[in-house]
Amino acid sequence: MYEYRITIMDKALLTVTEKIAKILANKGLKLSIAESCTGGFISNAITNFPGSSKFYDTGIISYSENSKRSVLGIKTSTLKKYGTVSEETAIAMAESARKITDSDISLSTTGVAGPDTIEGKQVGLIFMAVSTPDMTEAKKINLTGNRATIKKQASLEALKFLHKVLKVWI
Repeated sequence: MYEYRITIMDKALLTVTEKIAKILANKGLKLSIAESCTGGFISNAITNFPGSSKFYDTGIISYSENSKRSVLGIKTSTLKKYGTVSEETAIAMAESARKITDSDISLSTTGVAGPDTIEGKQVGLIFMAVSTPDMTEAKKINLTGNRATIKKQASLEALKFLHKVLKVWI
């Protein structure tokens, strides 16, 4: 018999996702997500919520530098000047995801999940951004743990950030 243990972090993910879902569904808003270091974990958390098709529009995993340019249209100059792991890139990802999908709000993540550094940036460094038609906000966090833990923690923190921005924006 298969038994699934729900961790504290799983419960936190479910809780914040439910809060986001209620706000977006009640307001008739569409969400898009552009993920890099979280590798689809956020989109997975959102789509685990029943009825997510009412508010979840698009998920893009732009893991490589090339996909950030070719799929999201991030300028080569931004990537060269600031790197793929930067506040500027997170902002560009969120703004692009919102615009190309015609969503009301978007969330992006980029960072270093490990085990190796990227562009001289330490493991656990994560940038996230939320974009609406009125504003874009970014946040930087530093996490510890192994690759899987960092991806999960980054996803939770990004969803909490999205929830915080949603409460202010609407």
